[in-house]
Amino acid sequence: MKLRGTLIGFAAILMWSLLALMTAASGTVPPFQMNAMTFAIGSLPGLLLFVVKPERIALLKQPPKVWLTGVGGLFGYHFLYFTALRNAPAVEAGLIAYLWPLLIVVGSALLPGERLRWYHVVGALAGLCGTIAIVSRNGVSFDQSYALGYGAALLCAFTWSAYSLITRRFDRVSTDVVTGFCLATSLLSLACHLALEQTVWPASGSEWLAVVGLGLLPVGAAFYAWDYGVKNGDIQVIGAASYAAPLLSTLILVLTGFADANWRILAACVLITGGAIIAARDMVFRKKARAVAAQ
Repeated sequence: MKLRGTLIGFAAILMWSLLALMTAASGTVPPFQMNAMTFAIGSLPGLLLFVVKPERIALLKQPPKVWLTGVGGLFGYHFLYFTALRNAPAVEAGLIAYLWPLLIVVGSALLPGERLRWYHVVGALAGLCGTIAIVSRNGVSFDQSYALGYGAALLCAFTWSAYSLITRRFDRVSTDVVTGFCLATSLLSLACHLALEQTVWPASGSEWLAVVGLGLLPVGAAFYAWDYGVKNGDIQVIGAASYAAPLLSTLILVLTGFADANWRILAACVLITGGAIIAARDMVFRKKARAVAAQ
């Protein structure tokens, strides 16, 4: 069960690696409008399941703390992330926001039944260094005039790590409830869009296809997979492996012609892959031990 949950958590990371490519292909739709559209699409699989199995609708009846955690995590993260990008350079804001995998690994020591080991921290720090190599390719310069953006990015990192760690405590709550989280996030994003943005629709069929792809995968199925993964998998390994998302995203952009290959990508490959292997030390050696015992 734990291995299956970890692998499903990895699936979320793989889907998030498509986020940059699909966003780049989606045209100039404003962020909150995009959020409203894609989260609405992301809720469709769950809604279809409720149509087929209406008895599962009862699973949406959860305590307020579950709803506050879920909606606060999904909407809060994206609201703070967009606020950070509006008020600070994208590279620095992205770097600060991507502290969440490290916070998950370190914070997991507070969870029942979990124990933080040195190799979890080393693996997470290696992944962080790899991420720095990716996002700082044009240089990093922290300016006090962007304090609001930096603060929002830091809150963004704490929001997602807190959501992931608290979700672990709700292991008996069905992943079906993520459908409700997506719908609520879509509605809140729509309210922000109407208050803060000018509506811009995708201009071509390919842009609409990219929007639908975003809703079905990185802003849809990924959140269901992440919910299941952090509840049932090895959250420390998943947290460390999360640093693979910006690396895979960059590699996909290179392969599709949206970015150029360079030494930073190679360094990031070594650091992030090595960090994930180090963090997964228990899982790897436990599997080998079982294989030897079986022989």
